[in-house]
Order: sequence, then structure tokens, then C-alpha cells
Amino acid sequence: MKRHGILNAELSGALATLGHTDLLLVVDAGFPVPRDAHRVDLAIAENLPDLRTVLGLIADELVVEGVVRAEDVPTRHPRLDAWLRERFSGAEFTTRPHAEVLGELARQAKVVVRTGAFEPWGNIGLFCGVDAPRWFDKEDVDVPPEYASKL
Repeated sequence: MKRHGILNAELSGALATLGHTDLLLVVDAGFPVPRDAHRVDLAIAENLPDLRTVLGLIADELVVEGVVRAEDVPTRHPRLDAWLRERFSGAEFTTRPHAEVLGELARQAKVVVRTGAFEPWGNIGLFCGVDAPRWFDKEDVDVPPEYASKL
């Protein structure tokens, strides 16, 4: 039996398929998940599990270099935005129109994780990164400038 971390076999397995630049979407209960998406459905009931719990557990297992959310989040849901910025402090933050999050971004995602969240604009994209020190902290490697600051 696993000692800690994500116990859900489907979610744990889906996370293991992600590589650098892949997009993972963690979405609310009402998100229109594309028919052909790799969907991991965790929703049990209203706010079970909630968005922040799922994002927090995923953050403990993935290297996240980018966070994308609807352009409404910073102004219309500032507490969620502040929480995201604190939890993913090393990531680059971007916004997209809400309609693009529901459409284009959803089709681009390698995995879509549906939560039970009843939370406005609770659809967050995470772009996977690499653990720069583990890849580039070697004597005979010329570190690219974009990774030098992460060592």
C-alpha cells in the first residue's frame, strides 16, 4: 500500500503520464469535459472533493511551471487567485477568456481532473515543468538561461 500522496489509482497513473509542457486541467463539477478527453472524475458530491484540496495534492506531486486561469479570476475571485499564487509561487501566471478555458484549453489538455467543486471560475490549468536542479546541476552541462535562475 502507498504510504502517502495521491491514493486514487487513476489520478496517480494519469499524473505519471505527464511530461514537460503538458497541460493538466483541474476543473469544477460543472465543467464541460470534452468527450474524447482523458477524464479523471473525482466528483462525489457538492464540494467533495473541493478544488483546493485536489490542486494542493497534485502540486505536491508535480513540477508546475505555469498556471492558467480565466481572466475573471484575479478580479472576480481574488481569494482563489491569491491562494493559487501562494501555492504555485514559482510558476508563471497567465489568463485566458473564460470561453477559451472551456473550449480550446480543454481540448489541449492531456488530462482533465473533475472535482466536486461548486466554485466560480474553478477551472485551473497547470503546465508541467522539470525539476531544473536534478536535470541541470551537473559539472559538464551548460545550463540554458531560462533554467539558471532555478538552480
